[in-house]
Amino acid sequence: MDNSGILAPPKGGFSFDLCRRNDMLSKKGVSPPSYRKTGTTIVGLIFQDGVVLGADTRATEGPIVCDKNCEKIHYMAPNIYCCGAGTAADTEAVTDMVSSQLQLHRYHTGRESRVVTALTLLKRHLFNYQGHVSAALVLGGVDVTGPHLHTIYPHGSTDTLPFATMGSGSLAAMAVFESEYKEGLTREQGIALVTKAVCSGIFNDMGSGSNVDVCIITKGGTEYLRNHHMPNARTYVNPKGYTFSKKIEVLSTKITPLKAKAEEVTKEGDVMEE
Repeated sequence: MDNSGILAPPKGGFSFDLCRRNDMLSKKGVSPPSYRKTGTTIVGLIFQDGVVLGADTRATEGPIVCDKNCEKIHYMAPNIYCCGAGTAADTEAVTDMVSSQLQLHRYHTGRESRVVTALTLLKRHLFNYQGHVSAALVLGGVDVTGPHLHTIYPHGSTDTLPFATMGSGSLAAMAVFESEYKEGLTREQGIALVTKAVCSGIFNDMGSGSNVDVCIITKGGTEYLRNHHMPNARTYVNPKGYTFSKKIEVLSTKITPLKAKAEEVTKEGDVMEE
């Protein structure tokens, strides 16, 4: 705001207004927040008859690949499925919880679940936890109003799109969709495009890998193609197997009795009661 009381237009270029504050916080030992990576490629698109969802099958724990063939496409309802990226436990728990709520709603109403109902339950739950539940989701399904595809971010925000990607391989997958997606795709074209998009994430992102799972949802039913495409199949397996010398100790354990530990802890005061 200048001297005349008129709000000045924002300055162009980079802003360094918070550099001094950040430097002060750093000197006081406050570390900046680290980025969160999901380590997944999940995608979805709408074709002429319904929705196609796709995901890779690699589960990582930091730099370690702990599962090469996990399932990232979760069942929500007979006509609704959901791909999950982020913390595996969070995606499993959130989708299972909402799936059970949808089942109870179907028992109560006697009607097929609607995709917007699943969307509302998921986004409300994630918003309540303000991003601490690390679940990034691609929700797809077909109901009485037609096919629907939504993305749900960990903080509860949502998008409704004809094609969507999430996870650390999302940029590579989105490049494929933006260059090749068109309206009115057939079933075979949709499956091929989703497979190509997930493969793009697999080969360009270290957190994504192994195989491609595909789920096709139409008004007539759902088809889950487990390991539809396996671009990283093992070409060599030792026929003799692997053996390890019995002389090498992998783990060693030292046991300290609790009584001896208690006597060592306090020399000035009383010995801890057993």
